[in-house]
Amino acid sequence: MAHSSKTRRLRPAARSLMDSLRNFLTPALGKQAQAARPGRVSPRWTTQPLVLTLLVLTWSCGDSQEERFETARAFVAVSLPKRRRPGKTVRGNDLALTRLPLPALRAVAAGVRRCLAQVFARCWLVEGFVPLGGDGTRLACPRTAELDQRLGQAGKPHSAPMVWLTARVPLRLGVPWAWRWGKGTASERGHLLPVLPVLPTAALVVADAGYVGYEVARTLAEHSVCFLIRMSSQATLYTARAVRLDRFREGEVSYGPGAKQKGAANKPLLRLRLIGVRGKKKGNDVWLLTNVPPPQRLSAAAAAQLYR
Repeated sequence: MAHSSKTRRLRPAARSLMDSLRNFLTPALGKQAQAARPGRVSPRWTTQPLVLTLLVLTWSCGDSQEERFETARAFVAVSLPKRRRPGKTVRGNDLALTRLPLPALRAVAAGVRRCLAQVFARCWLVEGFVPLGGDGTRLACPRTAELDQRLGQAGKPHSAPMVWLTARVPLRLGVPWAWRWGKGTASERGHLLPVLPVLPTAALVVADAGYVGYEVARTLAEHSVCFLIRMSSQATLYTARAVRLDRFREGEVSYGPGAKQKGAANKPLLRLRLIGVRGKKKGNDVWLLTNVPPPQRLSAAAAAQLYR
């Protein structure tokens, strides 16, 4: 059956991959990244083709790095026909990357985040928040003498060297927003605090019990960042009056540092809100701690759905 003219008008126009990338890797962003590279730059590896090659390498298929590089290089040459073709060898690309200062990559990341916020401004909000989930994982690296020396031992004895990656992802998008790398012995909590300055407005950090801790909650509250963290039995919370745990649904609690923590007596109690989400089976209850006090702004049902 033929589609109506209205249906045809609603259908989005087909776009190429490069057209889509240009929405994020704009000329203004390229100038900002290039400005972060003082000094002379190889004409074959200016910032734009270098970043684009690095991006396409992550999507290219091949049995070796050389094959993937050839695919990425060909894509960049076709996509930037007015630019000088990028270098021909993987080694030259690697050398150019080592000379690329981190401020240039940070400028690219900041520009992409600004574009994401503009494009998805209407669809990533939930209950007035931008909920960001996060987790960490270890990733095995090639077993080389240099990586063994730099990364050390993190897994089982004689295992391959590993890095720890922690990412923050808007729950309604599934697109990485910010991330941190570290040695395999790094911690999720340690990686959370450095990314706070780049979180979007109205961010709500949603995290599992790996982020339980007074210092994490206090730092988030001091930075005016809302959070929703699953609690563990290791945390001690206080209520103003005695209440049976099996009847508790939600209410205000006080959260303080552990008695053995250094300087605990001089640290203030945090006034937070605890939400009990009852599981279908006994023993499957979930306890969520948040610094969003009014139930009208973040209901218990919304909190349970966000954590789920």
